[in-house]
Amino acid sequence: MKHKILALIISAVCISGNAMAGNAQLGDSAYAKEAYSQAVEHYKKALADGQKSADVYYNLGNSHYRQGNVAQAVLSYERALKLNPGMADARANLEFVNSRLEDKPEDNNSLLTRANNAVVAAVSANSWAWIALGVFVLLCAAAALYIFASNIALRKTGFFGGMALIPLTVYFVTVAAMAAARVGDNSYAVVTAPSTLLNSVPRQPKKTEKVVPLHAGTKVQIVDSIATPDDPVSPRWYNVKIGGGSHTAWLRATDVERI
Repeated sequence: MKHKILALIISAVCISGNAMAGNAQLGDSAYAKEAYSQAVEHYKKALADGQKSADVYYNLGNSHYRQGNVAQAVLSYERALKLNPGMADARANLEFVNSRLEDKPEDNNSLLTRANNAVVAAVSANSWAWIALGVFVLLCAAAALYIFASNIALRKTGFFGGMALIPLTVYFVTVAAMAAARVGDNSYAVVTAPSTLLNSVPRQPKKTEKVVPLHAGTKVQIVDSIATPDDPVSPRWYNVKIGGGSHTAWLRATDVERI
């Protein structure tokens, strides 16, 4: 009886796995036939079934873009890159779609911050962890060379090489930690409504107040939120900033979707 139960469990797992793979394959087939609406539905089913991979999100983004839904395309490409920062196709498509958005916020971060962000996003957290481990092994080898080598030239090589590798090891460990934190960071969102309004206070702006419009596909960083149960339009507002700037404004939570 135990063997039969185990067989049933294994069979159920296999069927579930085939169903997930089937949804993604059906999405690929629908996309090839230019049935983009069907492709979107199949990819969403694959994701709902637990097949959250960069490839599925990438294909979903392509399908959304073919439908003219740039906001969901941006959101899908961002999610693909969150899982696989080194996915060149997703990055290229994201840059292309961003270039066609109505809003093009400038990156207000410093040059050093932008360079560091690019390094962190270059490969996955696991890849950075392996790189950090490799540099640490080289550091240990340099230390061993300095301690145990009898040749003066080799000892000097070990000493100065180790001195150079210490900051590199610290940096790559830091980058690996930042890349890992990036995967779990859900503070970024994409405007999915056709347009929304940035206001200085968390409520529907009055006609006399100055507001800034923000359009679909724009990426924002959520720094705070507040519940507004009495608001008939949105029960929550987000305090956001754009492009790494220091200025913040409020928008309706219902107008954005977290990455």
